[in-house]
Amino acid sequence: MRSTASRPVLRRFVGAVMVGAALASTSGCTVPEDAVAGISVTDDGHLLGVMMVCGHHIDGALLYVDSDDVDKTETVGSWTADRPLRPGLVSWALDSPAAGWSATKSLAPLTTKTTHAFYGWTKDNSWSSSSVSFTLADRDRLAPGKVRYTSISGNGDESAITVSMAAFKARACRNM
Repeated sequence: MRSTASRPVLRRFVGAVMVGAALASTSGCTVPEDAVAGISVTDDGHLLGVMMVCGHHIDGALLYVDSDDVDKTETVGSWTADRPLRPGLVSWALDSPAAGWSATKSLAPLTTKTTHAFYGWTKDNSWSSSSVSFTLADRDRLAPGKVRYTSISGNGDESAITVSMAAFKARACRNM
């Protein structure tokens, strides 16, 4: 019995399946970033969340223990904005009630020798912010009016930097 499919048709079909599989394996299911998260401190040393929304909106923020081991990742604090954050700069105290924010999980004490990460999210997972990682030592080196965030260079390299609040506002969205 002979096959009814011709070899060229079969080859095109197999080729299309292979291309589809290659595309599926290389395209991640990540939420696009359109905001930049940072941290700062108040005059009396309390931790601030800082968010520069570049184009769309952000609904809330999450602070968690950053770990390669999924079982060791834990939420340290979570906040929901009363209204979606629109393009622009916003900051708020993470350890106490802040106007315009609800703590969905109050900030737990941060631990030494632990890397924490802070980022923004949307309720429908349509957008997120970049995240910033930090330790307590990183936080302790911050001064009021300075922001630590993850800067992305034109070629895609990421590095944590600390700049003035004005510089953060001016530069954060450049490579989004």
